[in-house]
Amino acid sequence: MSALIEIRNLSKVYERGAQKVEVLHHVNLGIAQGDFVALMGPSGSGKTTLLNLIGGLDSPTDGSITIAGSRIDRLGESALAKWRASNVGFVFQFYNLLPMLSAQKNVELPLLLTQLSAAQRKHNASVALKLVGLAERAAHKPAELSGGQQQRVSIARAIVSDPTLLVCDEPTGDLDRQSAVEVLTLLQQLNRDHGKTIVMVTHDPKAAEYAHQTLHLDKGSLVEEAIA
Repeated sequence: MSALIEIRNLSKVYERGAQKVEVLHHVNLGIAQGDFVALMGPSGSGKTTLLNLIGGLDSPTDGSITIAGSRIDRLGESALAKWRASNVGFVFQFYNLLPMLSAQKNVELPLLLTQLSAAQRKHNASVALKLVGLAERAAHKPAELSGGQQQRVSIARAIVSDPTLLVCDEPTGDLDRQSAVEVLTLLQQLNRDHGKTIVMVTHDPKAAEYAHQTLHLDKGSLVEEAIA
C-alpha cells in the first residue's frame, strides 16, 4: 500500500499570552492508503491536535503534512475548506447532529456544498444510511434515535461525499459497550470493504483493537506500537 498521509517534522505551538505551549514536537509519521490507525495517549498528549492537523481543521507551526500528494499545510483557509469537503469525513464523540432535521437531512448536509441536485443529494444520503444499517430510520430526528444510531447517522454523514479519509475523535466515547461494538464494527467494514483510510483517537484499548495498528503519543512525541 502506498502512503496516503506523510507527516514530516511536525510541530504545533499554542500561545497563551506570553506563554508558549508546544503540543506536538517534531512528529514524523506515514499512514498507508487503506490503513486503520488508532491514536492513543494520556490527556494532553497531543492526539486530538494531531488528528485535527491531519483533517485540515488546524495548521501546524512547523513541518509538513502531505495527503494524497497535496501539501495541505500550504493551503489558505478557503482552499483548505474546499480540500476538507472533498477528501475528509469527520466523526466526533457527540455526533453534532442538528436536532430539528431528520437523519436523511443531517446526512445530506455536506452535499449542500456541492453542485448536486436535490434528488441526487437525497439518493446519496439514502445510500449512505443504508450502508450504516439505518435506511428505515431516515425520517427520524436525533431525539428519536439511540446514541449508537445517532453515531451511525454521523458516520453516514461523514461518508456521503465518498471521502478517502475518515478522522474519528473518540467515536465511541459516549456509547455503551454494545453500541460501541456496533460502531467499531461498522468502521472496520468501511475500512475493509470500501477502502476508507481511518485515523481514530480513542482512550479505550478495546476500541483500538479494531484498528490495524496503534500509535501512542506522550508529551507531544510519537511512539508506534503495532497491535498483534
